[in-house]
Amino acid sequence: GHCVIRYARLMATDLGSLCEEMAQIRSGRGGRLAIGAVMGALPELVVPAVDALQRRHPELSIDIVEETSVQLLSRLDEGHLDLLVARASVSDNPGKYHYQPLSEEPLSVVVSGEHPRPRGRQMSLAALAGYRWVTYPSHMPLHAVLEREMDLAGVSMPGNAISTASTFVTVALLQQGTDMVSILPTAVAEMFVKRGMLRILPVKLRSMSQTIGIVTRKGGQLSRAGEAFVDLLRPRLRIA
Repeated sequence: GHCVIRYARLMATDLGSLCEEMAQIRSGRGGRLAIGAVMGALPELVVPAVDALQRRHPELSIDIVEETSVQLLSRLDEGHLDLLVARASVSDNPGKYHYQPLSEEPLSVVVSGEHPRPRGRQMSLAALAGYRWVTYPSHMPLHAVLEREMDLAGVSMPGNAISTASTFVTVALLQQGTDMVSILPTAVAEMFVKRGMLRILPVKLRSMSQTIGIVTRKGGQLSRAGEAFVDLLRPRLRIA
C-alpha cells in the first residue's frame, strides 16, 4: 500500500506539471524544449539559435544535452529529447529519422595556449610523434578520423593515449603541459583559442568528421518551440 501511494504521488505531481505546461502552451507562453547536440554543433549552431529562441520566447524552458550521436539517438528514441543537432548515419537504422544536413565539421589539432608558437606555416602529424595524445573512445567518429589521419601520415596511433569523450577533460589535460596534443572540432577549438586557453597548430588534416544535421523522429510532431528552433537553424542548411 505504501509503495502504491508513493508512486501515485509521483504520478499526481507529473500530471500537475503536465497540466501547468499545457496551460502555458495554450496561452502562447512557456513550454519546454529538449535539444540534444554533439560537441561540434554547440558553439556556432546550437548556442546562437537557443539564445535567439529564448529572447523571442523568454518564458520557454530549454534543456540542452551534449552527448555522442549514438547516445543522443537513444534518448531521442525514448522520447527524452525533441530533436537533435547530430549525426543520424551512426544509427543501425538511420532510415527511421528525418535528417536535414547543416554543415560539415572541420577539425583542428590543438595544444595548450602556453605552447610556443610553431615556426613555419605547416606541420605534419609525424612531427608530433613525441607528444602525448588525448584521444576519443573507439565508438566515436572523431577516433576513426584520427586513426585515418595517422595512417595517412604514416604513423601509428599512440599506445599511451588518454581517451575521453569530454571536451572539458580534453582542455584541462592540454593545459597541464605543452607536450600534450589532441583534435577538436574547429568551432570548439576557436572558442578556447579566443580565451588564450588553446593554440591551433598548423596541421592540415585531410579528413572531416561526418556531416552534422537536424535529426527528428519520423512520425513525430515537433512543438511550436521545436519548429521555431529549426527555423533559426534553417539558414545554415546545405540542402533546403
